[in-house]
Amino acid sequence: MNMFLVAAAVLSALVCLIHTFAGGRAIAGPLLKANDLHPVPKYVAYYCWHIVTIVLATISVLFAVGAMRAQSLDLAWVATALTASFCLLGLVVPPMKKQRYKDMPQGWLFLPIFVLGVFGGVV
Repeated sequence: MNMFLVAAAVLSALVCLIHTFAGGRAIAGPLLKANDLHPVPKYVAYYCWHIVTIVLATISVLFAVGAMRAQSLDLAWVATALTASFCLLGLVVPPMKKQRYKDMPQGWLFLPIFVLGVFGGVV
């Protein structure tokens, strides 16, 4: 069993849980209650929220399967590529938009998962 990928799977699952529960209260709930938003962008954003939930859960599963089956390491590399792109996006966008990482910490959440995925892929 690849312990780097197990750790990546666990951290990915934690990020998914944070997104689902803490983020749901802080972001999805207020989004749906906002009366000043046009329904189309409001419900498209809510739909995207659920897409992200599915992707985060899938990443965790990809790491877990890659950790348990050496012949499925390519699945862990897919998850690593996704977390690398999410990390890069999350670290580049806030400074470009003059935002603070305190308000947009998502990129930092993916950094340790990406690093674990790389280590797990080369060990």
